Amino acid sequence: MSAVARSAALKLDWAKVSSSLGLKGATVASLQSFRKRNEDARRKIVEFQAQPTTVDFAYYRSVLKNSAIVDEIESAFKSFKPVTYDVSEQITAIEMFEAKAIENAKATEAKVEAELADLIKTLDNIESARPFEDLTVPEVIAAKPELETKVKEMVTKGRWDVPGYSEKFGSLAVM
Repeated sequence: MSAVARSAALKLDWAKVSSSLGLKGATVASLQSFRKRNEDARRKIVEFQAQPTTVDFAYYRSVLKNSAIVDEIESAFKSFKPVTYDVSEQITAIEMFEAKAIENAKATEAKVEAELADLIKTLDNIESARPFEDLTVPEVIAAKPELETKVKEMVTKGRWDVPGYSEKFGSLAVM
């Protein structure tokens, strides 16, 4: 990892990333899981780099009575070749995870854009609407057709009172 990338990774404010991007649910959980794995890996790298990597076999030959065992260990140590692992499966899994995360982010972005467009449209509609007092009955019925059927139903059933009207405006009935 380059010095610039390491510096950027250390300065990254993870909480701000999730809040500023408006991430939710699985995306935030995946991001937190990635952060934890990143921090664990970084901690292990620092721990392993701090450990000494050379072995002083001459010291062990002088301390131990059986120097043949030290010779055997030294030959095993010199002939040791680290095992190389095929990490293509892990890289493929990471790429699939990244593709799914990008897909989720694009879906979230599309939802947010659609909701934002709808809210802007609603706000424009509210700002350009006439005051309630200036509306006529045909305009109200055109906007809410179900209101006309509700009023007709109330009239046919003989219900002339609108619920809550008397409480708000008082009753003009003579007792």
